[in-house]
Amino acid sequence: MSRNKLVVVSLDSMGFRDLDELCYLVPHISQLMKKGTWVKRVRGIFPTLTYPSHTSIITGQYPAVHGVVNNTKLQPRRLSPDWYWYRKDVQATPLYDVAHDAGLTTAAFLWPVTAGSKIDYNLAEIFPNRIWTNQVFVSLKASSPLFLLQMNHRYGHLRHGIKQPWLDDFITACAVDTLKNKQPDLTLIHLVDMDSMRHRYGVQSAQAQHALQRLDRRVARIVQATKDAGTYDQTNFVFLGDHYQINVQKMIHLNMLFARHGWLTPQPGKMTYRNNWQVTAKTCDGETYVYTRGNVDRGQLKQLIAGVEGVERIYDGAEAVKLGADPKCTFLVEAKAGYYFTDEVNRPAVVEDVDPDSLGTHDRYQGVHGYGPDKPGYFTTAVFAGPDVNQGATVDSAHLVDEGPTFAQLLGLHYPAPTAGQPIAGVIRK
Repeated sequence: MSRNKLVVVSLDSMGFRDLDELCYLVPHISQLMKKGTWVKRVRGIFPTLTYPSHTSIITGQYPAVHGVVNNTKLQPRRLSPDWYWYRKDVQATPLYDVAHDAGLTTAAFLWPVTAGSKIDYNLAEIFPNRIWTNQVFVSLKASSPLFLLQMNHRYGHLRHGIKQPWLDDFITACAVDTLKNKQPDLTLIHLVDMDSMRHRYGVQSAQAQHALQRLDRRVARIVQATKDAGTYDQTNFVFLGDHYQINVQKMIHLNMLFARHGWLTPQPGKMTYRNNWQVTAKTCDGETYVYTRGNVDRGQLKQLIAGVEGVERIYDGAEAVKLGADPKCTFLVEAKAGYYFTDEVNRPAVVEDVDPDSLGTHDRYQGVHGYGPDKPGYFTTAVFAGPDVNQGATVDSAHLVDEGPTFAQLLGLHYPAPTAGQPIAGVIRK
């Protein structure tokens, strides 16, 4: 098989239900589904968060192996912890490194956990998290500096900081320009408009559906860019989700419970706490990790957590590892649908209703993800199209970790070590 180009577009929070029930809103994606192969139900990972999910997509490994076990790091004193922004956080080999080492050109646009990578044309997803820095400085340091300056000069007028939908408009313009003028062999694009709207307004809200329509139009522009460049006939496309979302009404603050038992110390007047904890919860939204230090009675702790309203299931550390989650956790705790976890202390109660007036502020949502992937109706999805893809086909199910190995096969590449996932049978023409 001759080596064709590959364009992967992540439509953050797109689920199976979006393409199954709302296909009339996405005429361009629907056309690609008919021309290519629709992998209908894709089972996510533990936890179904954006950064672990994208790292699993691109490495073919679970978080226990690739090391990106959460979106953010355990930094109790910070209300806004640092994210896993940097390539150095990834302990497995991502496909963009495999492609680079094979002499292929690579481009990435807000693809998570690529800051400081060897990607040729990279606009890294990162934001300033210290008062002494700013967006321009951190982006220049994390991305391909000259490329970033060129793109910002041409299309920076489209942005309003990192607000949506303007950020996706900027990213799409940069990707279209690059597909036309640089024609990379592997292009990774991450669009976050719908995920943002679902967090703020709810999963099936009008705002989320409008975002889905905007994403469909952006997909059309990306495909058209390859036609304008004359590379369309030599390009395979993948349009995928990383997770779905679930509507929520209540928050669970487990660290409030741990503070009452003297296992951690709140900082006065703040929702953060000191580093000298013995037990701490670290949120994944729909799930939370629980970590322990010292001689804590784990049986007592598990019983205490099990008695909290909204807790659905508790996995111990060994079970968490088997599920592919953080090997360092003592427990992985699953919330019932409608509930999610925070790391906060000094709140009115351990379980608290989400105040509608607080939506859009830090950790206040109407829709979240991060649950275990087996919640009912919680599948994500993927559409493959192009010269090496079977036409008019469907595949009923696959795992998120199968996507990277399928990309590698489309590019004629091989990961240096065995992956947890396997190429999805029925996608690629024989």
